Amino acid sequence: MEQLIENKLIKADKAFSEWRKVPFEDRQKLIAKAAEILKNNSEKFGTIITQEMNKPISESVAEVEKCALMMNYYADAENILKPEKIDSEFSYSEVHYVPKGVILGVMPWNFPFWQVLRFAVPAILAGNTVVLKHASICFGSGNAIEEVLLEAGFPEGIFQNLEVSHKEVKGILEHDAVKGVSLTGSGKAGGEVASIAGLNIKKSLLELGGSDAFIVLDHGDLDEAAKAGVKSRLQNCGQTCTAAKRFIIDEKIEDAFLPIFIEEYKKYEVGDPMDKETKIAGMARPDLADELEKQFQKALEHGAEIILPLERISENEFIPGLIRVKEGNPILQEELFGPLGMVMIAKSDEEALKMANDIPFGLSNSVWTKDQSRQLFFIENLESGTVNINRMTSSDPRFPFGGSKASGYGTELSLLALREFVTARTVVGNYE
Repeated sequence: MEQLIENKLIKADKAFSEWRKVPFEDRQKLIAKAAEILKNNSEKFGTIITQEMNKPISESVAEVEKCALMMNYYADAENILKPEKIDSEFSYSEVHYVPKGVILGVMPWNFPFWQVLRFAVPAILAGNTVVLKHASICFGSGNAIEEVLLEAGFPEGIFQNLEVSHKEVKGILEHDAVKGVSLTGSGKAGGEVASIAGLNIKKSLLELGGSDAFIVLDHGDLDEAAKAGVKSRLQNCGQTCTAAKRFIIDEKIEDAFLPIFIEEYKKYEVGDPMDKETKIAGMARPDLADELEKQFQKALEHGAEIILPLERISENEFIPGLIRVKEGNPILQEELFGPLGMVMIAKSDEEALKMANDIPFGLSNSVWTKDQSRQLFFIENLESGTVNINRMTSSDPRFPFGGSKASGYGTELSLLALREFVTARTVVGNYE
């Protein structure tokens, strides 16, 4: 390991020894200051995001503003880490929540500020320090986040951006100073990092891929469902783990819904990412576009039918595509990370549920119907960390976020996230 990285890990560990003693409320004040800096400079930081990974500037600015919103949530949050008194016959009868130490964040390029801060803020508020391994194309975002926290008054060493490659993650995670890891990324990356953490008996949190179902039934608002469905599929050029990727349509409304949906889909025209009117721009890297094109061809080879062709117009830009897919197509077992959606037709609620659940992933799903009994059927039976009723998936600081099955484990956001990287210490006994 390079001496520079070694020094930063030691610095993070030393900072932890003091940071853990800082009162919860004082940590919150610094988070509130950082949120204000982000909000007041959302255009500046949004530009960094767009320049690094091609997200439309309006979405980049919104991402920064959402980070500020989330940080203000934690700045005002109840301290659920106070010692808890337990009724017993003992004089000492408490549970203390003790921060673990230095936590490594391995974060992706698709939401360069949000993914990092979503993990880091509750971890830091709980008394830990953080070192970040960001995606290689987003080192600028990582450095900007570090600068914001320092400007807000956080002591040096509380949050440090490490400009390292994925090959160096193993050595960092194995370092004695590092006590846990949070990764957002692919299943392959998650499995590798979790294996290293497991071998070294260190806590891991994984937020991995998804292939969310967007289920549209009769007795739903078809116009609203079409608009929300297309936005969910194509925002961030379809490069979102919780994007709607499989549109499961009740056959009774197929003829009514699909024309509305297709018309809405066509409104997303590729434009300059720095133009505030642009809804969709290029993918983050040409190799990602290559992979999506291969998946499109694979789907067609196994019987998928083209509704709207996926047309590549540059090394990283596509006219968005839409295909009709039947059960059994192997593409359904993969995640499509780009502007390509899949349509499936269901004959019943039971068949729609089977289609929705018959994949390796379990991140989030959306169901559109005004029938409450049908809503409850899907709420109780969908295999995902989140179920949305008559709305598209969007994370909210107030609610827990996490997946099931191959979509990972652990909780981000909400008060529950404060307890992800702490040890519940039992204190029990008598004064004498």
